[in-house]
Amino acid sequence: MKKLMPLLALLLCTACATPAYHEARAPDADDNARNDLAFYAMSLAGTPYRYGGDSPRTGFDCSGFVRYVFRHSLGVRLPRTVEEMSQAGRPIARSQLRPGDLVFYDTLRSTYSHVGIYLGDNRFVHAPSRGKAVEVVNMASAYWQERYSGARRISLQ
Repeated sequence: MKKLMPLLALLLCTACATPAYHEARAPDADDNARNDLAFYAMSLAGTPYRYGGDSPRTGFDCSGFVRYVFRHSLGVRLPRTVEEMSQAGRPIARSQLRPGDLVFYDTLRSTYSHVGIYLGDNRFVHAPSRGKAVEVVNMASAYWQERYSGARRISLQ
């Protein structure tokens, strides 16, 4: 929990300092659910990476992490693999990203080889790779900019 507090404080300060949406609209129940999902995902920061992992007890791979977060925070069941997730929901433009959207990356010379959950303010949370742990990263870094493959919005109904 001590590790999580500075991260949550940073996110809250960032959220207060920047507009949450570029569109002029009032937040709705869907926005609240997406924010809850984002906070739940961040609460798992520090969980070790494990290939094929799908629980905080044993560790996560990227798709296992995303699938676990959606199922346990909202009861939404997603497919198991990144490739299958890349067909779920509907595609959205990068400019339309909202917390809880799936963001996809080409990290293994395959268009959809990595997935994370968008948090807002150009950041996403993911289970990166062997030897690392669930973390929040900036999509604007050169590494992630070059590998961005697209995003999808999952219906929360």
